[in-house]
Amino acid sequence: MLSKLYTSEQSIKRRKLDYVILACVSLLAAVGFFIVLSAVSGLSYGAGVIRTHLIALPVAAGAFIFGWLFNYQIYNEQYKTLYALIIAMLIGVLIFGVVSRGSNSWFRLGFISLQPAELCRIATILIAAAFLTRNYQSVKEAKTLVWLALLILPIFALIMKQPDFSSIVVTAPALLILLYAAGVNTFYFVLLVAFGVSAALFPIIWTFITLHPEITQDSLLLYTIGQMSSDWAYIAGFCGAVMAAGFAIMYILRQFRVYIAPIFVLIMSGVIIAGFFSGLFVNKQMKNYQRKRVEAFLAPNSDPKGAGYNVLQAQIAMGSGGVLGKGFFSGTQSRLGFVPERHTDFILAVLGEETGLMGTLFVLTLYIILLWRTAYIAALSSDRYGYLVCCGIFGIFFVYMIFNFGMLIGLVPVAGIPLPFISYGGSNLVASMWAFGIVESVYRRRLSII
Repeated sequence: MLSKLYTSEQSIKRRKLDYVILACVSLLAAVGFFIVLSAVSGLSYGAGVIRTHLIALPVAAGAFIFGWLFNYQIYNEQYKTLYALIIAMLIGVLIFGVVSRGSNSWFRLGFISLQPAELCRIATILIAAAFLTRNYQSVKEAKTLVWLALLILPIFALIMKQPDFSSIVVTAPALLILLYAAGVNTFYFVLLVAFGVSAALFPIIWTFITLHPEITQDSLLLYTIGQMSSDWAYIAGFCGAVMAAGFAIMYILRQFRVYIAPIFVLIMSGVIIAGFFSGLFVNKQMKNYQRKRVEAFLAPNSDPKGAGYNVLQAQIAMGSGGVLGKGFFSGTQSRLGFVPERHTDFILAVLGEETGLMGTLFVLTLYIILLWRTAYIAALSSDRYGYLVCCGIFGIFFVYMIFNFGMLIGLVPVAGIPLPFISYGGSNLVASMWAFGIVESVYRRRLSII
């Protein structure tokens, strides 16, 4: 009896495939297929969408198998080759790609399209993990972060050139999670977070001011921010105010015997100012439809037939589904055309209307299980690179989940980010399957079994 138990335990330990991840991605892909089928039924281009999705499913399955069987350590060894490949793809799409919805982001390959940025999200994690693995002894030093930034910024710059803000929104937080897992110096990590938050806040604050210009009459700070997009004098004033606020906080903390060196205050102030300058650049680069998304996030009810229409209709659709939903192909809000982009950006609204709260919670649970298993496999990894890769992939899909579920309840702005496995989009489906195939590869080799 003990011999059988020991044999069973050894079999589990040597198992080469994590069936929990396989079950979750399979269930999500199946749900996604039926939801997309329901969402586009009755549309003039519905047949083309379904045909493309049917082609993408076996390709995605192949990507999962490839990621699983292919030794993930090769990405570590050949990260420079991988880097050159994605740079070439991003340059190529700017030259030879087709423009769709204002973005030059797709290669047209016959009757299907390829969006390189989707694959580049995963590749960026593989490259960053390889760099951090090679520099793990100096990961707490500033120079390592500077070299990593110089490595990643060309990728981000080419993606911004398309422009594809959603890829940056997904990848940047994932890289922060990766850096935290790698053991970056806490102070430097806080600086990076401060920079990111400052860069993200400027477009939001500026848009809020344009929606409510009267508030600048009562706030010198908001008035200054409102003028920063066009007047350098106000930019200088803002920089001085940030520095003054930093030293004022330092003085107040010293009264409570909390001592902060002045150099740290200068560095933090400089990072916040640099973040606002980056936000100023992003604000100038934003397309009109992207600014409308920010407006809808800040005040969806102020323009229910304009900027806030998409979010409000999506929320109505989800609410009308109740607990159990109206059933597949029975969603009135979505099928009657009230929910825009219902097979891509707002697929979750269709899911909520047709499967109700229970169906939405089921999908959310599958995502949470996927994240849990990814973190678990990271802990099982036999090497530092596998651990970091799993942490980065965890970060990407965590951001996917937060944005998709958060935007429908008004916690985050609509960013045009697909819901992996559920939303229509062959490139995203293939990239997502490849990502979890890589996680399976880490699991397969956790005991160095090839």
